[in-house]
Amino acid sequence: MKFIYTDAHNGDFVLLCYELDDFLNKLVGGEENRSQFIPLNNLQDIHDVIIAYDDDFPVGCASFKRFEEDTVEVKRVFVKENYRGQGISKELMRLLEKRAKEKGYSKLILESGEPLTAAMGLYRSIGYAVIPNYGEYKCMKESICMGKNLSD
Repeated sequence: MKFIYTDAHNGDFVLLCYELDDFLNKLVGGEENRSQFIPLNNLQDIHDVIIAYDDDFPVGCASFKRFEEDTVEVKRVFVKENYRGQGISKELMRLLEKRAKEKGYSKLILESGEPLTAAMGLYRSIGYAVIPNYGEYKCMKESICMGKNLSD
């Protein structure tokens, strides 16, 4: 397994994001059931991306975008189904946190939800805790927001 740093223009990242969207659509019973989230997941503000490769085959990704001066928002975390359970998402998150720290950020935040039980378990296992919903998610009761201080 190798991990590369790139940006949101990377074609493999874009394809993985399409797969993530398909996964989410199936999970919640169709795109119409997550339509309010779709505009919040555009890639244009994402400049920091990590992609996991099995040889030259992209199998997972994670990214962040600037939220506030000291805070980044984790976006588009995904691992292909047949690669889950191998610690790839945990390593993607570790590398993402390391990159955020190197860039001078001290806090990471993210939005998830009840249907994403595996993701929620991952985030809890690596030190994320539920925080009040932020930004566009403040009025979305389906959202569960989490955060982690990098100094912890």
